[in-house]
Amino acid sequence: MKLPPQAKKVFTGNIFDVYQWQQEMYDGSYETFEMLSRSATVEVIAVQGDKIILSQQEQPAKPVYYSLFGGRCEKDEDYESAAKRELLEESGLSSPDWDHFKTIQPMHKIDWDIAIYIARHCTKIADQKLDSGEKIKIVPCTFEEFIDIVVDQKFSGSELALEILRMKHLNTLDAFHARLFS
Repeated sequence: MKLPPQAKKVFTGNIFDVYQWQQEMYDGSYETFEMLSRSATVEVIAVQGDKIILSQQEQPAKPVYYSLFGGRCEKDEDYESAAKRELLEESGLSSPDWDHFKTIQPMHKIDWDIAIYIARHCTKIADQKLDSGEKIKIVPCTFEEFIDIVVDQKFSGSELALEILRMKHLNTLDAFHARLFS
């Protein structure tokens, strides 16, 4: 959900800002509504040959987990540029073939876009340039392994897990496979 135009910022945080506004109720009374806002983030499904490349990450105060490559968009950075930057920084990979898979707003009370991209034909062009709070191991996997990892509790990214489960339910995983490896 996007912030309504009448919302006013009441707190500025490092990641989240808090907004409030007066909302008319059905009986004509007013209540204070509140919502968080944060920078958009990007995630990249990196494809190299017949493998999907995931990250296995360690960050302070978190157990080891799997994820797509990605992170926060910088000020005035468009989603695709951020995806290309994050993939290069976290994996050293680059791609000539980018496909916007989907943009998701995962939570009703947070104004937050997550843009997911597919990067096909990835090649290694640089060393990783990790933030001081990241340890990232590059993990190549088959499509079947990718699906198993994404729906596992050790995967960080419930939005993609939900999309995979929807595709599985709708019998469209073959079309997703074809899109990844086209």
